[in-house]
Amino acid sequence: MKLIMRLFSWKSCLISSLIVLFLLNIFNFYGLYTNKFYFFKFDNYIFPLLSLAHFTYLYAMWFKINEEEIADYQMRNLEFTLYAILVIYTYKLVETISILLSYNDFESNVIPATFIPIGLLIAFLYVMLLILTLITFKHRKDKVGTYDFNRIHDKIDSWE
Repeated sequence: MKLIMRLFSWKSCLISSLIVLFLLNIFNFYGLYTNKFYFFKFDNYIFPLLSLAHFTYLYAMWFKINEEEIADYQMRNLEFTLYAILVIYTYKLVETISILLSYNDFESNVIPATFIPIGLLIAFLYVMLLILTLITFKHRKDKVGTYDFNRIHDKIDSWE
């Protein structure tokens, strides 16, 4: 784990997460079978909306680390929301892999030449997103601290 934490420092993890999320938001509108972008399907907007919570969490982490603040209730709730969103990321990975594995079912149809390369890229990006999210949780624990709310209450001055 220490090797992974050294390979992905906090800043490289943040930048990598932002890049991966941005690319996946674009590829979410892409149809592998047709090699076209679909902007008028409602389903294509679910992932970008959920990724807003991820972007917010990354911003909160960046702010807490730069200002040397401790974790608070809002950050905890955001992280718990991100745990649920991780399940959706996993579902999207499995869905992409199942689409890639269905290649042989459509051999008689015309499938674009970009089907396998783009499909593998999208699957790789989902795997990277899952790994980077878990590493971000570890960085939160190491740099911002655990969710010890007794410590939070000690720093509150009720007379201010």
